[in-house]
Amino acid sequence: MDRSAPSELLEIAVEVAREAAATAYRMRVEGVSVAATKSTVTDVVTAADRAVERQVIDALRRLRPGDAVLGEEYGAGETGPVAPGGVRWIVDPIDGTVNYLYGIPHCAVSLAAEVNGEVVAGVVRNISTGEEWTATAGGGAWRDGERLRCSTESDLGQALVATGFGYDPGRRAHQARVVAELISHIRDIRRFGAAALDLCLAAEGRVDAYYEKGLAAWDQAAGALVATEAGLLVAGLGGLPAGPDLVIAAPAALFEPLHDRLADLDASGGP
Repeated sequence: MDRSAPSELLEIAVEVAREAAATAYRMRVEGVSVAATKSTVTDVVTAADRAVERQVIDALRRLRPGDAVLGEEYGAGETGPVAPGGVRWIVDPIDGTVNYLYGIPHCAVSLAAEVNGEVVAGVVRNISTGEEWTATAGGGAWRDGERLRCSTESDLGQALVATGFGYDPGRRAHQARVVAELISHIRDIRRFGAAALDLCLAAEGRVDAYYEKGLAAWDQAAGALVATEAGLLVAGLGGLPAGPDLVIAAPAALFEPLHDRLADLDASGGP
């Protein structure tokens, strides 16, 4: 069996993510507190973030000892560089940490497998509800056994668009100005607070499109694959790939008008 086959990697990802989500759920029931902050005092890290990522790293070391891991809390320092042709796992132990801290049921474990720079398998599991989204490159996107298809909306004025905000006050102010200008050109805005889950909601048409500035690899790796495999176009502005400057995920009919509106509003600008 090819140990780098997307189906094999997905099987491992699902196993590890389910165990990690169970740990996160248990720790939330037992009580959670802020362990540290990151970019600002509002950008929190809980003890559960660290414990869950450590559990994921240890599980991957056991199951795939030659692979590299990039995680939000421990970076890439735990496993070393990626070998040529090797697999790198990208993990967000708790996407939506503030939601998790407050007991809002919109937070998830996100785990993706990347081969030669391409994400080929990914899983996003809601810690609170147990909903689970999976995808493999070329194999489609799924939730609980159901094949996902994105929205068929073609009118930007009727599109429900999800987004998110950064923690830096200057960035938030710029993002708020973008939303204030955009909202009159779409149906409405939704801000749920967990990028991986937002991408999965877009993948199954529970929102029509999604955009956000400031996402790291772990925020989007698994969710972007789910979105792409469900038929969404996932990219940045001006032909750039999706990345920290901007991620746009939209059906083909909505992508260009949403892209052009966001470009006019300088959505990738600001701090």
